[in-house]
Amino acid sequence: MFDALSDRLESAWKKLRGNNKISQSNIQDALREVRRALLEADVNLQVVKNFIAEVEAKAQGADVIAGVRPDQQFIKIVHDELVQLMGEENVPLAEVEGRTTVVLMAGLQGTGKTTATAKLALHLRKLNRSCLLVATDVYRPAAIDQLLTLGKQIDVPVFELGSDADPVEIARQGVERARAEGLNTVIIDTAGRLQIDEDMMAELARIKAVVEPDETLLVVDSMTGQEAANLTRTFHEQIGITGAILTKLDGDSRGGAALSVRQISGAPIKFVGVGEKVEALQPFYPDRMASRILGMGDVLTLVEKAQEEFDLADAEKMQEKILSAKFDFTDFLKQLRLLKNMGSLGGIMKMIPGMNKLTDDQLKHGETQLKRSEAMINSMTRHERHDPDLLASSPSRRRRIATGSGYRESDVSKLVADFQKMRSLMQQMGQGNFPGMPGMFGGGMGDPLGAGNPASAGWRGYPGGAPGKKKKKEKKKKGFGTL
Repeated sequence: MFDALSDRLESAWKKLRGNNKISQSNIQDALREVRRALLEADVNLQVVKNFIAEVEAKAQGADVIAGVRPDQQFIKIVHDELVQLMGEENVPLAEVEGRTTVVLMAGLQGTGKTTATAKLALHLRKLNRSCLLVATDVYRPAAIDQLLTLGKQIDVPVFELGSDADPVEIARQGVERARAEGLNTVIIDTAGRLQIDEDMMAELARIKAVVEPDETLLVVDSMTGQEAANLTRTFHEQIGITGAILTKLDGDSRGGAALSVRQISGAPIKFVGVGEKVEALQPFYPDRMASRILGMGDVLTLVEKAQEEFDLADAEKMQEKILSAKFDFTDFLKQLRLLKNMGSLGGIMKMIPGMNKLTDDQLKHGETQLKRSEAMINSMTRHERHDPDLLASSPSRRRRIATGSGYRESDVSKLVADFQKMRSLMQQMGQGNFPGMPGMFGGGMGDPLGAGNPASAGWRGYPGGAPGKKKKKEKKKKGFGTL
C-alpha cells in the first residue's frame, strides 16, 4: 500500500537536503517530484494541481526553524496538506440516540460490498453495538447464502426472505424486525449495481426512501484509482451518500482513491478494508494515512490493534515471567499467535516508523522464520516447552523435534540457543541493563527479518549495542607537539 508513492516522495525530499532555506529556486525540483508521485498514484489531475499550488504557496520562502532541515520542514508542509486533502479528521459512523440506527450499503458489482457489510457489523459489535444484517441482494447467485455464512461466522443475525421477494419489502421488514427487537444498528446489504443501470439505481432510491437510512455508505474498490472518486460523486448526485468505504487497500492500490474521494465527491471516507479477513476493517484517519504515505508509520493504529488482542492481566503476568527469566516456549508461541491475529508481519512492520524501507524479500523471510519457529515449538512436548534448558542439554530430544517438524537438528539447536539469549536479554533489560545483542540479529528466531535489515542496523551505536570499531590509540609525536 502506497509503496510506490512513498518512494517517489522520498526522492522529492532529497532535492532539498543541504539547503539552508526553502526558496523559489530549490523548491521547483521537489514539487515536480511530488507532482509526478501523485499522478503515478492515479490521483485526479485537478486534485493534483490544487495540491501542488497549496504546497508551493505555504512552502515559498518559509524560514527554516533552527535545528530543522529544509527537507523536514517541506515534509511537514506536505503532510499537513495531505491531511487537509483527505478530510482533516475521522468521521465516525452515525449512532442515533434512543432508536435503531439504519445503515444502507451500496456499491458496484465485485467491490467486496457483502464482505464489507459483515466487517462493519463485527466492528460495531466490538463497540458493544448490537446489529442485524439484512440480505436484499436477490440477483447475484448465493449472495444471501454468503451473508448468512458471514453472519454465522461473526455471530450476528441475518434477516432474509429468500431470492424471490422484493428487495424493497425485504429492507422494510428487516428494519421493522431490528426496531421490534430493540437492536442498536441494522445494516442493509443491497445488490451491486452500475451507475448507468437506471432500473437498479431507481430500486436503490426506493429502498432508501422506504427505510430512511441514517447512513448511506458506498463501498468502493481502491484498485480503481481516481475512478473511485468519480464513481462516488455519481452515486452521491443520484442517490445521496454520507460516506465511503475503501476496500482492497492492502493490495497493489497506488493510493489515488484515498487521495481523491473526499475532494471530488465531497463524501468522507469512513472505513478502509485492509485484508480479506472479516476483522480487516479500520476507521479512516486522514492524519494516520498521511503518515503512512510519507513513511512515518502508524503507531496509533498499531497500538489499537494490539489492545484488541492483548489482555492487560495476561500482559502483567508476561512481564513478571520476563523479569524472572521464566518466559518459556509456551509463552513465545502465545505471543506469535497474538501477532498473527493482528495481521500480516508486513502490515504490522510498516506501521512502525522507519520500517517502511523493508523489502518484500525481507518480510517474506521474516514470515518464513516465524512459521519455522512455530512448527518446531509445536513438535515439543509440554515439558520441553516449559523447560528450554532441557533441550539445550539433550541432542536426542532436538533430533526428535527436528524429525517431527521437518527441519534439521541444527535449526532446532539454533532456535533453542537464540531463545536462551533472548530470555537472558529480556531479563537484563527489565532490570535496567542494556547489554549487547550477540547473535540476536543473525537471521534466527531473534531476527525474523534477517541480517542486514534496517531494524538490525538501528541498534549499532546505541548504548549497549553492537560496538563499532575501536579508534586506534594515537601515538605521541615528538618535536613541537600540536601546533
